Amino acid sequence: MKKSEVIVVGAGIAGLTSAAILSKQGLSVTLIESHTQAGGCAGTFKRKNYTFDVGATQVAGLEKGGIHSRIFDFLDIPSPEATILDPACIVDLNDGGNPIPIWYEKSKWIAEREMQFPGSQRFWKLCTLIHESNWIFANNNPVLPISNFWDFSQLLKALVPSNLVTGILLKSTIFDLLRICGLSKNERLIKFLNLQLKLYSQEDVYSTAALYGSTVLQMCQQPHGLWHLKKSMQSLSESLESSLIKTGVNLIFGQEVNSKKKSFIYQAKDVIYTAPPQSLLKHLKDPLERKKNYKNRLNNLPDPSGAVVFYSALKKEHIKKTFSNHYQFVSKEFCSLFVSISDDGDGRAPKGEVTLIASIFTKTKDWFDLDKQTYLKKKNGFMKKISLELESQFDIDPEKWLHRELATPLGFEKWTKRPNGIVGGLGQNPDIFGLFGLSSRTPFEGLWLCGDSIYPGEGTAGVSQSALMVSRQILASKGIENFSL
Repeated sequence: MKKSEVIVVGAGIAGLTSAAILSKQGLSVTLIESHTQAGGCAGTFKRKNYTFDVGATQVAGLEKGGIHSRIFDFLDIPSPEATILDPACIVDLNDGGNPIPIWYEKSKWIAEREMQFPGSQRFWKLCTLIHESNWIFANNNPVLPISNFWDFSQLLKALVPSNLVTGILLKSTIFDLLRICGLSKNERLIKFLNLQLKLYSQEDVYSTAALYGSTVLQMCQQPHGLWHLKKSMQSLSESLESSLIKTGVNLIFGQEVNSKKKSFIYQAKDVIYTAPPQSLLKHLKDPLERKKNYKNRLNNLPDPSGAVVFYSALKKEHIKKTFSNHYQFVSKEFCSLFVSISDDGDGRAPKGEVTLIASIFTKTKDWFDLDKQTYLKKKNGFMKKISLELESQFDIDPEKWLHRELATPLGFEKWTKRPNGIVGGLGQNPDIFGLFGLSSRTPFEGLWLCGDSIYPGEGTAGVSQSALMVSRQILASKGIENFSL
């Protein structure tokens, strides 16, 4: 039996960050990962001379004062090399209008959105008001949802007067904001917002919480911004791993957590579980029978989305001139595609070539319980359809692809061990966001949840904030109550 003060399950960004923070604070930590590398959904894989980002392809929070920057400063490690995305993305609604570049410079974005969506200024100003209030609140390190008096005390410390005003919108959606601003029938604006919100909240304008959506819609602009990592998304994990090595974390790869297999037993007073909380239904099958209410809560969590991801490579000269690393466009076949294109010389492809990754959302249940022949036929059909969409959108000659492969929820489940290959966390609707979400504290003493299903939600910045929150809770339980970055 191997003992530590804390065991962290899963070496994605949430697990790496919580392990690094707690170890830096002097706790003995063991980090267990089923894969042979760290990174999880922000990991990479190689094919021939190409490096592909598995899931996440952009990073928020590297700017001064951003969550990643604050964590790296605390850990005394360098931030990975990155460049700001400007524009962060180009959105093509394929409606006859001009594509919409989402600029980093605030004044350019204000001018662009007024040109693209005349009369929408009031809506964006309202979103800005909410976002600025949110940002102050988040930087004050609240603990949400509230499970005990200490959590409540941290919430009270984080609140500022503007939060009491925006708190009126706690149960509102982005569509409610549109309705307040007289834009509930602006189809083009709603179409644009639906595409963007689906990426970051897994919900549309009618279901995304107003307090969440207002912030994610403005993370691309100063003073925040989205970043493109040089080499690959793996460099984020490598930076965090360097801190673990310095502080002596026991990092174990290739060890899957399974309550039925006991070839290795690890013991600790506190366990941080960064896998999707739905996985607890398998890992804590018997204990959950004694916690019926919690089991029902897990069983009734909304179904997250899955993704079909197209990984490809081609010579840069064989794709029409591009002006952004990221594109999102409307597709009659798939509703929309989100596309990430590497920079020449950024380490993902040989000089003069680029990698191109395209993803679409899909229902996970559509890919399981198929016989092998049906599965392969369906997969090949998606490969052809996505290829055609990209060839049309970017003027690519079908003969010019250097590499193509497709990943489905089935493959994603094998890679990440996430149940049914789900991507991201829980859809950020008003019934699941913030005060009404799933707590990092569980009914089992010493078992903590962390990751993209816990406040504040998805993305590397979101899960890092979650890791900081759970680290503060554990440290407080050990008498270190005033820890913050």
